Amino acid sequence: MPEPDPSDESLMQAVANGDMTAFEQLVKRHQTAAWRVAVRSVRDVNEAEDLVQQAFLRILDAADRYEPAAAFRTYLYRVLTRLCIDHLRKKRPLPTDPLPSVPISDLSASQQIERDETVNAVQAALDALPPKYRMAIVLRYFEGLSGAEIAEALNTTPKAVERLLARARKRLEPLLRPLFDE
Repeated sequence: MPEPDPSDESLMQAVANGDMTAFEQLVKRHQTAAWRVAVRSVRDVNEAEDLVQQAFLRILDAADRYEPAAAFRTYLYRVLTRLCIDHLRKKRPLPTDPLPSVPISDLSASQQIERDETVNAVQAALDALPPKYRMAIVLRYFEGLSGAEIAEALNTTPKAVERLLARARKRLEPLLRPLFDE
């Protein structure tokens, strides 16, 4: 019978004791999801990669101070969210090229074009949001985090997350209405 994979928290304890193999496992487990959050936030593939790398390096540097009060994933998103928000607040211009889309083989060419237009419209609407609103939306609707996990990642309360999401949805509604009026 194969041994179950170690928990993220036990891997972080091993990292705190200098086990770089455990750190590699954590990175492999979470790098794709972290990259998705970063790229949806900053809209630049290269910047997203840099931010994810910075997040993991900060986690590695702080491994000896890690206390598993929350899930590792939440801890990672807290570090990454701070980096993304700081990056966005620097008011760097957003790239004008849309993010690359992954073709879905079951779609016809016209359906793929329509899907790409929808994705670009949603991304443009997200770009119009303040950084904290954008992060709340990305973490909730794209990554499926709970209100409590988002609160932990954004260093706020679950009630504040509810308000952030409500305000973000209110701002998104007029921007996305044309998608549904067609």
